[in-house]
Amino acid sequence: MKIAVISCIHGNYEALTTVLKDIDSQNVDQIYCLGDLVGYGPYPNEVVTLVRSLDIPTVQGCWDEDIVDGLNACECSYPSLLAEKRGKVAHQWTDQEIHPETRTYLAQLPKVLKQDQLAFTHGSPQSQHEYLLPELDGFLALERVLSTGADILFCGHTHVPYVRTLDQHSLKFSVRTNSGKAIAPEQEFTAPVKRIVNAGSVGEPRHGRPNATYVIYDGDQVTLREVEYDYHKTCGAIIEKGLPPIFAWRLAQGMEFAERADDPSHLCERGV
Repeated sequence: MKIAVISCIHGNYEALTTVLKDIDSQNVDQIYCLGDLVGYGPYPNEVVTLVRSLDIPTVQGCWDEDIVDGLNACECSYPSLLAEKRGKVAHQWTDQEIHPETRTYLAQLPKVLKQDQLAFTHGSPQSQHEYLLPELDGFLALERVLSTGADILFCGHTHVPYVRTLDQHSLKFSVRTNSGKAIAPEQEFTAPVKRIVNAGSVGEPRHGRPNATYVIYDGDQVTLREVEYDYHKTCGAIIEKGLPPIFAWRLAQGMEFAERADDPSHLCERGV
């Protein structure tokens, strides 16, 4: 089955409609969405209405969760203090803007979807706020895929697309007492090849260009697609609606502004 995977739309209606047109030209069988329908962008209700009208299977993103439950940031919700400061402004604006039916829809979204040997999540299966960065320790990355029971884990959240293959690993372990005495024979666990595929971002790309990104998956073939769209329209609407002008600037640049992760190896402890 040929599928398209989109993520991190962030209220960017112009980007979403353009990407959907591109997906139509790819003759896919199904579209999946990895969440963050709202936040930062000027058209949260319109984005949710369109995704709902197309009956696209969607997981709950970190922004979708926080708009429903209230801002409840953990250490890794934002990559820096500067990002957190601006994020709170965007959260307040979005919280006041969205319609009750939009909030209800976001509240019922699942954290993980599974289709055969494919799993779909926003940040990671553990938390919508966790960043599965491409440099994450291999065994930790493998654990995140194995926890879903899938061969391929599709995620977003970082806004930068990548494909990572986790080669077959063999791990030996034993159970010991506090004194170090083994209480069971040593065992060996072998994990087959797995993959993590990050779809990047439709509505707020951070890969150095303003083009929207998404993924096409067809069998074992993964294609990262970039789509040009009229981002000037979204930039103008950001300013017109009173959101921080820096959001328009970074959208036009396709990058963050002084927002590098303080600790890229940090894993979210929410829900442990």
